[in-house]
Amino acid sequence: MLAIGEFSRLTHLSIRTLRRYHEAGLLEPELVDASSGYRYYSGDQIPTAQVIQRLRELNVPLADVRRILRSTDPGERAALAAEHLERLESELVRTRVAVSSLRRLLAPEPAPLRVELRAEPAVTVAAVEDEVSAGDVDAWFAGAMAELDAALGPAADAGPAGGLYDNELFESGRGRLLLYRPAPEPPTRGRVRPVRLPAVELAVTTHEGEHDGVDVTYGQLGSWVVDNALTVAGPVRERYLVGPRDTDDSTAWRTEIGWPVFRVTTDLA
Repeated sequence: MLAIGEFSRLTHLSIRTLRRYHEAGLLEPELVDASSGYRYYSGDQIPTAQVIQRLRELNVPLADVRRILRSTDPGERAALAAEHLERLESELVRTRVAVSSLRRLLAPEPAPLRVELRAEPAVTVAAVEDEVSAGDVDAWFAGAMAELDAALGPAADAGPAGGLYDNELFESGRGRLLLYRPAPEPPTRGRVRPVRLPAVELAVTTHEGEHDGVDVTYGQLGSWVVDNALTVAGPVRERYLVGPRDTDDSTAWRTEIGWPVFRVTTDLA
């Protein structure tokens, strides 16, 4: 039997941590002296202590650690660990995107934004449209795109997909969202229907990389609009030139942002 101090040195876990693991029911001592309260561990518990420590280093919640340790099914234990690792990978992606965005924002001299003023003609497209909460945009987008693909098929692809985002979606967290694909003869099927997009003047730029960092590009385009005496009118448009449907390489993704504008003039003569 190993006293708690000896077990602490062997596992590199502090006595305080071992006591906390005991109280949480994660790693109970092999023996607790009834008179002194001293805790004693066996050598067989060393691997278990190290597994707990590795899981905690990965920020696995105590409840999940307990479930992993108590499961006798190796497959179940592996699945529980894999589930948490997937969450960690998602968090790492979000962290990486946030760091990249901060670097762009804090750069002493940000790269100049390339903006084009473009007149878009009216066009009829196949579209899915709904009122969506900001937190549900990703799930709604995936479902709507799947319906468009099912209704049109790859052979009907007449250009990149796009979306229209009403101002209310950004201002109040809920608003109209329209996702579309160009098609020579847009069908009516399920939620998919023909929609006529009106002609519009746009200030257009292209966001490079993952869509999670698109807010920085939105901000830069908005600043350009203000600096060039242009006034916003109508929903923002996006066009997905290259995305996850085209390549797994997120550095190759390109999202075109079109900000509806018209020129402001102070010439009253």
